[in-house]
Amino acid sequence: MRTIALLSATLVHLLCVQRGVCDEYDPLRTSPSVVVETLDMVILDANRGREIPIRCYLPSSQADAKSAPYPVLLFSHGLGGSRAGSAYLGKHWASRGYVAVFLQHPGSDESVWKDQPLLSRMSALREAASTKNFMLRAQDVKVVLDQLELWNSDPDHALHGRMDTKNVGMSGHSFGGQTTQAVSGQSFPLVGQRLTDKRITAAIVMSPSAPERGSIDQAFGSVSIPWMLMTGTHDTAAVGTQTPESRRRVFPALSPGDKFELVLNRAEHSAFTDRALPGDKEPRNPNHHRAILALSTAFWDAFLNENETAKAWLTGPGAQGVLESSDLWSRK
Repeated sequence: MRTIALLSATLVHLLCVQRGVCDEYDPLRTSPSVVVETLDMVILDANRGREIPIRCYLPSSQADAKSAPYPVLLFSHGLGGSRAGSAYLGKHWASRGYVAVFLQHPGSDESVWKDQPLLSRMSALREAASTKNFMLRAQDVKVVLDQLELWNSDPDHALHGRMDTKNVGMSGHSFGGQTTQAVSGQSFPLVGQRLTDKRITAAIVMSPSAPERGSIDQAFGSVSIPWMLMTGTHDTAAVGTQTPESRRRVFPALSPGDKFELVLNRAEHSAFTDRALPGDKEPRNPNHHRAILALSTAFWDAFLNENETAKAWLTGPGAQGVLESSDLWSRK
């Protein structure tokens, strides 16, 4: 099946070349007629006594109502973040015809460090990077998806009928990347548990994490849906043991079939966020965000909207065209 899909994408690209229309697909292009609407809501998980703030970016119902419902994209923030982080992603994805839902995870969000004395903040963050919070995050994803399905079918809700909950993408950065891995296919052989939510049909992991113990092949070899990994040559976080080298161990462990890896040259951990982080040493490269937006959008278009032209762009020279010569782009 993978061979057929790749041949199909290749044929689409060749036809584009012959007809001179390849440039018609541009994942960075947005329409001035599409207004992005932002909705902040809180989901109550009564079973756990837990409130999950979310921020939704979506095409305004008045701007482009005829195209609804839209595929759903979930985003999980990194340690100490919030639903307001990485807004550049949510705004662009929504402008391209997606409902982007940014989760905030209590216990590992900005509340961990905001009220702490400056010298205590790092220890508070290290304590929050716990197995307990990891499990809470994975459960948050399920609860949010459950609630989105209910709201989508509720005629009195602002999100009624605006979401295609059969096509769901999952994404996240750092601790949010670990959350994404867990709910979209990673297995945990040492504990005999899987946290996969089968409603997720494609995933993008920013700053992926290799397991510290156990077989990496067993952890990732059974991932069956399309995955895209994004990291940088200087992708080291202030908390945790992951290195740029360990992050790159994940891609080789994935089974072939619609799997992609982007390695941005000289990109630090903060390259995937809105702004630089304390301790950054490298100057921010404006093309990093351009590449992240282009490749992620083409990936969603290809695997959530089944857009063959997007897949041809992603698997052909189009993707390489948004990268710098020192960046690395791989697929299998």
